[in-house]
Amino acid sequence: MDANSSIIKQAPISIEAEQAVLGAIIIDPKVYDTIGGMLNAEDFYIDDHKHIYTTLTRMYMANQTIDTITLVNELSEFNGKSQESSIQYIALITSSVPSVSNVKEYARIVKDKSVLRHLIEACEDINRTAYEDAAPVRTILDGAEQRIFDIAQGNETKEFKHISDVLHDVYLDLQVIAENKGAVSGVKTGFSDLDRMLVQMGKGDLIIIGARPGMGKTSFALNLATNVAKESRKAVAIFSLEMSCEQLVTRLLSSEAMVDSHKLRTGQITPEDWSSIAEVVQSLSGCDIYIDDTSQITSTEMKTKLRRVPNLGMVVIDYIGLMQSTSNSDNRAQQVGEISRNLKIMAKEFGIPIICCAQLNRGTESRPGTGKKPTLADLRDSGSIEQDADIVLFLYRDEYYKDIAGSSPEDASGGGAPIDSGSANTAEVIIAKNRHGAIGNIKMGWIGKFTKFRTLETGISENG
Repeated sequence: MDANSSIIKQAPISIEAEQAVLGAIIIDPKVYDTIGGMLNAEDFYIDDHKHIYTTLTRMYMANQTIDTITLVNELSEFNGKSQESSIQYIALITSSVPSVSNVKEYARIVKDKSVLRHLIEACEDINRTAYEDAAPVRTILDGAEQRIFDIAQGNETKEFKHISDVLHDVYLDLQVIAENKGAVSGVKTGFSDLDRMLVQMGKGDLIIIGARPGMGKTSFALNLATNVAKESRKAVAIFSLEMSCEQLVTRLLSSEAMVDSHKLRTGQITPEDWSSIAEVVQSLSGCDIYIDDTSQITSTEMKTKLRRVPNLGMVVIDYIGLMQSTSNSDNRAQQVGEISRNLKIMAKEFGIPIICCAQLNRGTESRPGTGKKPTLADLRDSGSIEQDADIVLFLYRDEYYKDIAGSSPEDASGGGAPIDSGSANTAEVIIAKNRHGAIGNIKMGWIGKFTKFRTLETGISENG
């Protein structure tokens, strides 16, 4: 027998550091501002310490006076201990604090030990799952990677999070927003009217862009991606399931350089066009835009790739109807429901907005007059898309239906030879769902030959 096999492994803990953190808060409650965002009650190993930290947090948020007597009075139950023994233990805690000024270092030790315990637990679960061999290897690998990623990002969610911990974080965010009026913790679209309606794109938002083929939803999504990459200086990942990387970048060049897309496809490029293209190539090369043109990709494969993108700020998917489901169901509505739910979870886990293009049912074509404007009922394949989305935007252009009578949808969208290449048509962005605010319509300019949307100096129609 191995001599080391009889050694009992001790879970990583530091009782002294836990006591020092609690004692520092009791001595000087103001230090909670320093460590409140670093720890939650579950980071403590000793149950008594969890109970004390939860009570201290509640008292601090309620602006109650904190000292040994008031704390004991608030501790409704301290593991069956008498009030006298509780006072003695809390006095011991406060006397064990080497220096209140070092509380951040004590909190870091407590957090590090907590992370190590979570890592051990995750490894034990991964080990057990691998031995059981009851799932496909790819699923086991993805699950293992997800567990480790969650711990690394501080997103371990096995335990409840006490509302007091959440309130503290929200309170600090509100202070920042109040002191800096423009510091909304979202992502700007780059279109001022749309930003005012949405109050920017929130962290964890799933945003659906729906339109009939040829309306410009891919172009709109690319315009958003470029705006975000330039403005935020964060990485933007684009999953193009329909177009190749080269096709997508060609469209980006047309939009940003304001060079007719037809010229780029036929090679009829003037010296002035080359100059504009060169400037845009230099500008876009400095942006962190990543493009993946894998067809029939799954949400799990997307997540695996996104974990490796540093400083990720937003994801664009074109489009949901071409994504592959991991479900065994033959029902496409159920498959799309699973995909949309996974995308929403992914947005929440990464804390970024995910923009996903979606096709609409053909029923919009048969409706008379302005009745062709899309509604939530027109989303193809599944009502789950509407349910999971935080924001649903529809694109609509009257000119599209006027032009389409004598041309193909590709021509109407600016993909082929432009019909009215000298004018910018008017497009309508319909905010059909907005979990964070009002719905309404926004008029925007659409320049088909450049596949580009732009803000118009017009009013906003708000419906609620």
